[in-house]
Order: sequence, then structure tokens, then C-alpha cells
Amino acid sequence: MEPFSSHTGRTVVLRRSNVDTDQIIPAEFGKRISRHGLSDALFARWRKDPAFILNSKEHEGATVLIADTNFGTGSSREQAVWALREWGFAVVVSTRFGDIFHRNALRNGLLAVVLPDEAVASLMDRAEADPAFEISVDLTKCEVAAGQDRWSFSIDERARWLLLNGLDTIEVTLRDAADIADYERSRPSWLPEIPRGSGSTQARAGTR
Repeated sequence: MEPFSSHTGRTVVLRRSNVDTDQIIPAEFGKRISRHGLSDALFARWRKDPAFILNSKEHEGATVLIADTNFGTGSSREQAVWALREWGFAVVVSTRFGDIFHRNALRNGLLAVVLPDEAVASLMDRAEADPAFEISVDLTKCEVAAGQDRWSFSIDERARWLLLNGLDTIEVTLRDAADIADYERSRPSWLPEIPRGSGSTQARAGTR
């Protein structure tokens, strides 16, 4: 992932509360395992309506989604985050997120920011009044700015560190690849191991 320290972008408002992951990306797209090529699936059912906000030409290129409360509830579906990222969103702002969606977002490079009700209401009104309305999000300061207004937000410190450094949990592990390899080479041969290349998950005792 690319490091995330700050972002300024145009906004688009989704005035629908309790949007679940099946609405963000319908279940029929859940079989896709790639993080790429999912933009066509984002809000696929709703986008059949020409009046749906993401079909608006004036909102093309918006990178900040201002969502109503309880965004991303429902099942764990990382594709929901991938689709939002593929569409071009770098930040989602709401008063409340589904817990699993919130964790998935932060782990996959999408900054999900929780702000107070009055802050989100103000941002929604201003964004709807002006399609060119922009907000700035500074992850180093944990602050959202719009014009002269400023709001602080909280974020899990490990998630913040991962975003600032452009790392996911696998990449963090791979930073210790040399130490892991040294351990594997020194590991006693009589300990159980998983056969390599067999696809089996059953441990067996064997020589190395």
C-alpha cells in the first residue's frame, strides 16, 4: 500500500443510514478474490438508478465519501473496502461504522474517520450545496479540516502506524523474513512440519 499521511479531496454524500456490506458490494461479486477490478461492483444495485449520486457527472473524481450513520454494517466482506478503494475513495467519514468494516478499511488503506453527529451533518450540507467542496484529512494530526473548521478524530494507534507507513499485516511480517528464514533453518528436523507444495494442512513428522 501507499503511505497515507494526509489527503485533500472533493466530497460526495450518501444520505442512507445502516448501509451494509451487501449494499456496498452485492454478494454475487463476493467470489472475486482480487483487490482490483471491483469498481463496477460498488453499489451495483443502486447504480442501476440513473439518479443515484455516484452516477452524477459533477461528482466524478470525488475521493471522500461522507456517509450516514452505521455505514458498513453486516457481514465481513473485504471486497466492500476494495471496491471503495478501486472507485477512488481514500477517506470515508461517518458518525459510526460497522466494527468489522472499520477494521477492514484501516487494514486495507481506506481511512474510516468517525466524527460527531453535528460535524458530519455540517459536512453533508456543505458538500451537497457545492459539488466542488473539499475537505482535508491529516493523519499525522488526526484532524479533519473544512475551511476554517477543524475536528479531531481518534484512531487505533497500530492502524494509524500501518497507514502512515503504507503497510498491511503481511508486509509487516515480511519485514522479518530474514529472521524467519534463519529460524526455519535452525529448527530441529524432528519437529512436525507441513509438507510443502502438497496443499495439505495436516502436520507430520519428517526430515528437513
